[in-house]
Amino acid sequence: MNLHRPMTGITCGLLAAVALLASPHARATRLKDLCEVQGARPNILFGLGLVVGLAGTGDKNQAVITAQQRVLERQGIIIENIKDLAGANCAVVAVSAELPAFAKEGTRIDVSVESFHNCKSLEGGRLLETHLRGPSAKPTDPVYVIAQGPVSIGGFNTGAGGGGGASVRMNHATAGRIPRGGYVENEVPSRITDGERISLLLKRPDFTTADNIENAINAALEPASASALGAGTINVVIPEMWRRNLVSFIAFIQDIDVEADAPSRVVINEKTGTLVVGGKVLIKPCQVAHGNLTIDIRSTPLVSQPQPFSGGQTVVTEETKLEVIQEDAHLMPVEGTSAGEVAAALNKLKVTPRDLISIFQALRAAGALEADLVVM
Repeated sequence: MNLHRPMTGITCGLLAAVALLASPHARATRLKDLCEVQGARPNILFGLGLVVGLAGTGDKNQAVITAQQRVLERQGIIIENIKDLAGANCAVVAVSAELPAFAKEGTRIDVSVESFHNCKSLEGGRLLETHLRGPSAKPTDPVYVIAQGPVSIGGFNTGAGGGGGASVRMNHATAGRIPRGGYVENEVPSRITDGERISLLLKRPDFTTADNIENAINAALEPASASALGAGTINVVIPEMWRRNLVSFIAFIQDIDVEADAPSRVVINEKTGTLVVGGKVLIKPCQVAHGNLTIDIRSTPLVSQPQPFSGGQTVVTEETKLEVIQEDAHLMPVEGTSAGEVAAALNKLKVTPRDLISIFQALRAAGALEADLVVM
């Protein structure tokens, strides 16, 4: 078992991709990709429903029995003995959806379905009529969407309900979607203007970007049309000629190109060994040494046979050999003023992505890394 395997090719490819994607020069971005219009936002809806038609992979608890009883009672079917119901072919599910802004009555939207209890698979199931309400999901809240339809899970779970202990699963069998399975019943009122101005909300608040947006809008319209109220909000006065055609005005504003300022940041995900270096990351001149440690463990089975007719038993033992190899580490000069230079400098170390994570953490602690270090 080798606990350390060289991944130099992956390292080079990773850093090369960083160098290509993270250019040190600012690039113009559409205002539409940087901001949202205040008031034009989606709304989260939620409800509990019942999926039927499962092939023995449903819930096995009292909750699904109670849910079946209530559904039947709403249809006028009275169950005298609740023990006559079984939950293997049904499952209680959490149903959620995102209601887009300005969605009108009759609009169809996608719906997500997730198992709520101990269901094994939703494959082949169909969601019965489910009412979706606002985040509080109180029975007195208005119903905004009614969801119903076959559940698509995009996978399977052949071991669910099977015997022998063997199973084969692809993707997540207890969660799925119903494409266009939700019907909008009530509209959510949206107000995006007071008649004279609109407000733009930055998706990533930043003072430099907000100032750039203000200048770009003023250059496209007229001076003092836009004013930044902070790092995350820009007010825009609607010119008189546009006030009767607000849709065209917002479309015009959203198509303006703006230079967005990117922070100097290194993002690390230690769970997956992923490392992303921003385009403005600066490494001060320093010396880095990082030695590779390889632990090689081999087990060899040894069989001892007894003499014929001796009444003994065959004994199997293992001989384990442990070898530790540590490569020599040498100080390597590292310096870079752009993602490309950083990639070229670190590629010379010929280390794995996980080693790079340790190196960047050490660079930050030593004060040589001029960037924020974000660990996910």
